[in-house]
Amino acid sequence: MFSYRHAFHAGNHADVLKHAILVQILDYFNRKEAPYWVIDTHAGAGLYALDGEWAGQSGEVVDGLDRLLGAPQPPELVTRYLRAIQDFNPDGVANRYPGSPALTLHALRAHDKLRLFELHPTEIEVLQDTLRQLGSARRQVAIAREDGFGGLRRLLPPPTRRGLVLIDPSYEDKQDYRHTLHAVRDGLERFASGCFAIWYPLVQRVQAHEMARALERLPVQWLHATLTVHKPSTDGLGLHGSGMFIINPPWTLHQELRSAMPWLTATLAQDDHARHTLTTSASPGASPVASPESPAPQAQARSSRPARDRAQPQNRSPSRK
Repeated sequence: MFSYRHAFHAGNHADVLKHAILVQILDYFNRKEAPYWVIDTHAGAGLYALDGEWAGQSGEVVDGLDRLLGAPQPPELVTRYLRAIQDFNPDGVANRYPGSPALTLHALRAHDKLRLFELHPTEIEVLQDTLRQLGSARRQVAIAREDGFGGLRRLLPPPTRRGLVLIDPSYEDKQDYRHTLHAVRDGLERFASGCFAIWYPLVQRVQAHEMARALERLPVQWLHATLTVHKPSTDGLGLHGSGMFIINPPWTLHQELRSAMPWLTATLAQDDHARHTLTTSASPGASPVASPESPAPQAQARSSRPARDRAQPQNRSPSRK
């Protein structure tokens, strides 16, 4: 299925959650000198023009990244993410949004490796051009026009025995939920110590809820965060939130999310149904430890006026014009 183009959704609330967590994990990996691999099963185009034809048409960034710019007292997890965005926008105007390949390449050291899969024929051409613009070293990055679910098998375990696997298909095809679960189970058999980060949409599909429950039954250490930004639509369509499920997470991530999730919920809330959950396994095979589902503090519907009409951002983050 080649209809999906992530540029329509670049910088939306789901990207905020996914990429803020990704940046934190990469920062944690960099605290040790030992090299590591990052494998991205559904890479996309890599870098998106927020004022371009695709993202400009949907305008989803207005209720995502734009709400963070200049918001008061962001927690460390969010601040780190905004710094990464700023590095792709040196003129201070946030009109370029880095996807997971760009954010990963930005964080990698010279001795780390990035392996990317992308099946969409147009997206992979854009991705290749993006990596050339970013000056990626040929030996450090490899791209395959291939289904990432299948390609993942031959790369695990990575030679370094340290690595992150990011799995975030579009889930346009209902089979993606089954494929994701199978890829995680198979991946853990090959690379039990690896960090696996799985993004999924909060939509009114039974498959999304079944996959999340199945992941929580895995006998491994995991962390599960969800962010709902508005009430599900009456017609059952659309994305009202998203989730991130991290297997073998950095030990620092849970505490950072405990601080960040209430702030993100309040900042991204579109109505009084906004809320978040944060659940973790105590240890492999143990019963989950859950934080209660938390609504946004004083959440209320916010206007979707253009970002340029909002309060000016603080110096640590770019603006959007």
